Amino acid sequence: MPRPRQPLLTRERIIECAIGIIDAEGLDALSTRRLATELNVQAPSLYNHFATKEEILDGVADALFEQVDLSMLGREPWPEALREWARGYRRVLVAHPNIVPIVARGPGRRPAQLRVDDAVYGALVDAGWPPAYATRIGALMRYLVTGSALGSFALGFPDDPSLYGESYPHLTDAHRLRKHQAEVDEGAFELGLSTIIAGLEKTFATLRRPGSRRSV
Repeated sequence: MPRPRQPLLTRERIIECAIGIIDAEGLDALSTRRLATELNVQAPSLYNHFATKEEILDGVADALFEQVDLSMLGREPWPEALREWARGYRRVLVAHPNIVPIVARGPGRRPAQLRVDDAVYGALVDAGWPPAYATRIGALMRYLVTGSALGSFALGFPDDPSLYGESYPHLTDAHRLRKHQAEVDEGAFELGLSTIIAGLEKTFATLRRPGSRRSV
């Protein structure tokens, strides 16, 4: 009987496999040789789709940005839209924390990440934010979202009560943080997001007052 045909090698298959490796073992585990082995192909065949490993990493990052919902931008008032978009953006990254360092570099030439940045910037400018402020807000939101998705604050504290004791008198309950990871980590993100948006609303109101100096 004829042997089953090998599934066609595509950019999508390569990216999907790369994401699986990075999610399971981290960025250092990814190589073209490892990808070829996992895909049961010869390494040179990967170069028909990606010229370098960096291009593969760009494809991995862009695959995540394809999942970021932008539908609220320009549809809802900017504070609500920014809040909803940031939450969705973070959900995508939290599911793939090992990929966050790639995302944090910035969009470069990645089409999907550029579309996200364009949509956020455009929605803010259309809402009345001066361009310079819209740029800073985009940067600020990236810092908040990528920073909160990069790792868990709660999981950084071992659950060994004896570790803290008298040496760290203010951390006597730190061993409990792991059991409340979602509450701690998500609560910190929500607090930061609410604080930022509240501050931005005050700044926006000030900028719109007659005679105020607006950055361009």
